[in-house]
Amino acid sequence: MSTILITGCSSGFGLETARFFLDRNWTVIATMRTPREGILPPSDRLRVLPLDVTDVGSIARSVEAAGPIDVLVNNAGVGLMNALEGVSIEKIRELFETNTIGTIAMTQAVLPQFRARGAGTIVNVTSSVTLRALPLLSAYTASKAAVNAFTESLALELEPLGISLRLVLPGASPETAFGANARARMGMDVPEAYAGIMAEIVANRQRATEFTRAIDVAEAVWRAATDPACPMRLPAGADALAWSKALALVTQRPPAPA
Repeated sequence: MSTILITGCSSGFGLETARFFLDRNWTVIATMRTPREGILPPSDRLRVLPLDVTDVGSIARSVEAAGPIDVLVNNAGVGLMNALEGVSIEKIRELFETNTIGTIAMTQAVLPQFRARGAGTIVNVTSSVTLRALPLLSAYTASKAAVNAFTESLALELEPLGISLRLVLPGASPETAFGANARARMGMDVPEAYAGIMAEIVANRQRATEFTRAIDVAEAVWRAATDPACPMRLPAGADALAWSKALALVTQRPPAPA
């Protein structure tokens, strides 16, 4: 029986992924900052552990309590949407501590057991905004793009040791706490000079017909965890797939004739 440890399981993508793997008879270690009763179906294959990915002591305790695992899913993350000049550098540091350093720290914590066994998979959940630049998301995009680069470099480092790394890139989703997280970390209102840009983003999101469901992310994580032949980057969700295809068309377009 395989075991998966998932960070950020209190809601959204992490919660759905935990349910998905439980339904497929995996042992699931669901972690969150403050464990809540009843959000996952009771099972003798489920353990819920407290974990704050910005606290190295918390990471060490959770990984030790979890015991041997086969797959780590670094899903925990926070949002930030604002003009760059509207956010303090302290808030940006908080963002990177969770999204970037937290992912790196969790990865470090499980590597000794993966290396000793010569096997293991790490799935890092980032964002499709790293495929398509959007305004008011510069700091958030940077925190996720850093994880993309980290993952692709580390994959080359760990492949000879039998350890695999994959990236799942979700699109925008109404089923996550991203909006609430983003508002909580703005630190102040959007500066007046950028109010029009924010209004346009909100209007575009309300008109959108393609978005990412939590189940899309769970399915992508499943493929990343179980299919050795899957690609390094897995867009998840209709909007993320559309952006990925558009980017491929742009990068593969032949040069214009001289």
